[in-house]
Amino acid sequence: MKYRHFVMLGLIGVLTLGCTNQAVTQTPTTTATTVTSSDAKKGQFQAGEHPTQGKVSIVTEQGKKYLEFAQDFKTDKGPDLYVILYRSEQPPISGIKEKDYVSIARLQNTSGNQRYTLPNNINLAEFKSVAIWCRQFNATFGYATL
Repeated sequence: MKYRHFVMLGLIGVLTLGCTNQAVTQTPTTTATTVTSSDAKKGQFQAGEHPTQGKVSIVTEQGKKYLEFAQDFKTDKGPDLYVILYRSEQPPISGIKEKDYVSIARLQNTSGNQRYTLPNNINLAEFKSVAIWCRQFNATFGYATL
């Protein structure tokens, strides 16, 4: 029975260290002047498994919707990081289920301005938050309620 506790602590340690010790290749992005609609959704990132901060918004420009991270966005480096839309306001720290999210793209950078095109077939009313998710370890680095 006491070995179960050591096994659980070991698994938690492996997940935590595994998500922090691997580098992510960063690709620079360009930003464009954005025209936002009056119904733009906005949020503020907060920590999940790792410190995460900054503003995020969903904007519309020339009929297309985009997810934009502001210059103050920042999260930790990790392997296999993705930007996802999640159905509830607060995704679980670990154990995200496939039916509860839609993947938008690999995270471009761990800090700064970023823009992601949202597919036209996504009903944004079904999603309440955006998250930075480590697919390899199924860990939510951070999230923002929209």
